[in-house]
Amino acid sequence: MIYRKIFFGLFLFGLLGACTAPTAMLGPAYTLTSSGSIVQAGFSYGSSELVSAYTGKTPMENLIEIASTENINIHKQTLESEDFKKLVEKSIQNTNNILKSINQ
Repeated sequence: MIYRKIFFGLFLFGLLGACTAPTAMLGPAYTLTSSGSIVQAGFSYGSSELVSAYTGKTPMENLIEIASTENINIHKQTLESEDFKKLVEKSIQNTNNILKSINQ
């Protein structure tokens, strides 16, 4: 009896294996096995599909685009910006005020 179920399951897996991209279910399958939550796995798959439908690219393609060489200088631009300088100066001033109040 159990051999029939295994055989039937393998038959269906082989028959329906080409209906979807095999890698499309790897993320949700990993989520399901690691967390044990079907809802969380469903959200994982659904969010991946929404990103793909909205951007036309997979989430991995979006990450590769973000990490491309054109965007590497974003850290340098942030550190050299006037807003960052004001933020650091304000933080230093607040720290100095706290230290002065503690030492009094």
